[in-house]
Amino acid sequence: MHATVGDRLVVHGAVVGDHEKHGVIVEVRGPEGGPPFLVKYEDGHEALVFPGPDAVVLPAQRES
Repeated sequence: MHATVGDRLVVHGAVVGDHEKHGVIVEVRGPEGGPPFLVKYEDGHEALVFPGPDAVVLPAQRES
């Protein structure tokens, strides 16, 4: 999994009824765009994340 600053991270709920977590990647600390990622979530908290198979990176909308 690779990302750049500004991409979105979506972590799907692992348990039925659990909601998705959405955040913006504010820092990429791994080599060549790999994890870990510093993510700022919608509720304002930040966390260092090593995404698992329940996560997906959505590219940021870049202006041409």
